[in-house]
Amino acid sequence: MSQFFQVHPVNPQPRLIKQAAQIVHDGGIVAVPTDSCYALVCHLDDKAAVERLRRIRGIDEKHHLTLLCRDLSEIGVYARVDNRQFRLLKAATPGPFTFILEATKCVPRRLSHPSRKTIGLRVPEDAIVHALLEELQQPLLGTTLIMPGEEDALNDADTICERLGKQIELIIDGGACSLEPTTVIDLSGAGAELVRQGRGDAAMFGL
Repeated sequence: MSQFFQVHPVNPQPRLIKQAAQIVHDGGIVAVPTDSCYALVCHLDDKAAVERLRRIRGIDEKHHLTLLCRDLSEIGVYARVDNRQFRLLKAATPGPFTFILEATKCVPRRLSHPSRKTIGLRVPEDAIVHALLEELQQPLLGTTLIMPGEEDALNDADTICERLGKQIELIIDGGACSLEPTTVIDLSGAGAELVRQGRGDAAMFGL
């Protein structure tokens, strides 16, 4: 059964964050609240955890997983960002946006899109996720917590426990999240392209 941590949404308890980071290091999958909806996250470099994450979500390697990063400088390690893209990213981070960008060689080949060599990245505006990222000192790999065959994301920790309690290692209860996933913006081409309208306002990109 999953462990269940009740974490303060504004001032996360360091002891619980440290334990959560250890679970990630040990190959665990964690359900964590974000500034959009709950996400399933795991260690960037753990191939078995990544494959298990995809199975739980019912998605294949063509579905972009997202790197949850601490800040813009960390995005710059894993994605190629020119001046135009940087200005757009700076205006929209942290926030409920996921950006599709060209992956650098720091991203394991199996994580980038198999034909396009792109990767999804975001900087969430959420104290719990930020505390976990700071403890790990590297990005988390994640995906919106939408179950196979469903359209709406799960946004309640007790419901997540009922449905995924035997499949993942930890559920972090930071209170109810938004039901809306992130807005996905593809910046890998000549201009910005709206891939999915979610919680973030795409108008700031002229879309």
